[in-house]
Amino acid sequence: MIRNTVTWIGSALIASSLLVSQMAQAKTTVEFWYSGGTKPQIMMKKLIKEFNQSQDQYTIVPSLQGNYTETYQKLQAGLASGTAPALTLLRGDRAKIMNDRHLVEDLRPLMTPSFHWDDFLGAFRKQVTDKDGMIFGLPAYGTTQILYYNKHILAKYGFTKKDLSTWQSLAKVAKAVTQKNSDGQVTFYGWEPMWGAGNLMDAAYSNGGRVISKDGKKILFDSPQWITVWDSFRKWIHKDHIMRIHSGGQGWEYWYKTIDDVMKDRALGYTGSSGDQGDLNFNKLAATIQPGWGNHPAAPEASALVLQIPKGTSKAKAKGAFAFMTFYTDAKNTAAWSMYTGYIPVRKSAEKDADYQAFVKDHPQALVPLEQTKLATPLFTDPTKGKIIDALRIAADQVEVQNIPAATALKQAARTAQRALDRANRQH
Repeated sequence: MIRNTVTWIGSALIASSLLVSQMAQAKTTVEFWYSGGTKPQIMMKKLIKEFNQSQDQYTIVPSLQGNYTETYQKLQAGLASGTAPALTLLRGDRAKIMNDRHLVEDLRPLMTPSFHWDDFLGAFRKQVTDKDGMIFGLPAYGTTQILYYNKHILAKYGFTKKDLSTWQSLAKVAKAVTQKNSDGQVTFYGWEPMWGAGNLMDAAYSNGGRVISKDGKKILFDSPQWITVWDSFRKWIHKDHIMRIHSGGQGWEYWYKTIDDVMKDRALGYTGSSGDQGDLNFNKLAATIQPGWGNHPAAPEASALVLQIPKGTSKAKAKGAFAFMTFYTDAKNTAAWSMYTGYIPVRKSAEKDADYQAFVKDHPQALVPLEQTKLATPLFTDPTKGKIIDALRIAADQVEVQNIPAATALKQAARTAQRALDRANRQH
C-alpha cells in the first residue's frame, strides 16, 4: 500500500512537472528591438516587465540597439537572413520606408473595436496610414525638437524668452553671451544645435522651405529659403564661433555631450528632443518652442516613433507583439511614458488621466512639445526610399562639420536627390 501510494505521488509529481513544462513551452516569445536614451530605456524595461507579468500567453524579449539608425540597419540584415525580430521601434521616416518596401505587416486585422484607433492623435495616425488605408505601424510616442536654455544666464544678460522667438534674434543673444579666454578660445557658447540634418531642416521649414514641390516632381532644397538658413548656421558655427556642434562618437554620445555643455555651464542652450526633459534640471533650465525665421512663423517637424511588425512574422508572434503594443499605448501608460521621459503621449485620452493633469500643472515645460505640435510641419515621407534624406544628411555634415558653403552642399545634394526622385516617379 505504501509502495502504491509513493508510486502514485511520484507519477502525480511527474505529470505536474510535465504540465508546467508544457505551459512554459506554450508561452510565445516575442523578440523586440528598440533604442532610446537613458530614461526611455528604464521606462521600456518597466513596461515590458509589467506586460510579461500581466498575462501568461506571451513573453516580450527586449534587445537594446545602439540607436535608431543601427536598429534599422540591423533589421535589413535580419530580414535578409530570416533572423528579424517580431517587433521593432523605428524612426517615422524609416518606418515609412519599411512600408514602401512591403516589409511590414498590416495592423488592421489585429485591431478590435475596443482598441479605439480613433483615440490616437490625428497627426500620428496619418503618419502610419498609407494611401490605401493600410496601417503599417503604431505610434509609440511623439517627438519634436524644442529649445532648452539656462533661464538664469539668459536673465543675467538682460534677455527674456521673447528674444529667442526668431533665429536672427537668438543669434544676437548667442553672440552677446559667448565668452572667450585670453587666447581667444571659446569657453562658453551661445547655442548648440544638435548634429544632423534635423535641426537645419526645421529652420528651413520655418523659412517657408519645402523638400519637394507639391506635385512631387522637383527637389526644392537648393532654393534660397534653404541656402540662406543653412549657411547662416555654418557661419555661426565656423566663422562667428557663437555656436557649436558635437558630432560622431558611439550611439548617443554626441547628444549627451551637447546636453552636458548646457548643464555644466559651457553653453546657454541647445536644440533637442522633447524626450530630453526626463534628463534635465528645470530648476536651472526652461523650455520654449523653436524660433521662426525672420517674418516666417516657426514650423519645425513633429512626428512619432513607430512600432512595427516585420513581414513574415508568425501569427502567434504577431498577436503577441500587438498585445504588447496595445498595452504600451493605452492611455495610462502613454501618459506615464510622457511624464517620465518628456515625449508626447499618443492618445487623446491621456490628457484626461488624473496623474497627467496634475503633472503638467506642476511641470509646465511638459506642455511645450504639445504646443509646438499644433504648429508643426508633418513628418517628411521620402518617396525615394531614403535617398533624399541620405542626401540631406550628407549635406548637413558638410555644412555643420566640414564648413562647406551651404550653396555647394545643397546643390550637390539636390542633384543626387533629383535623380533618385525622377527614378521613383518613373517607377510609378
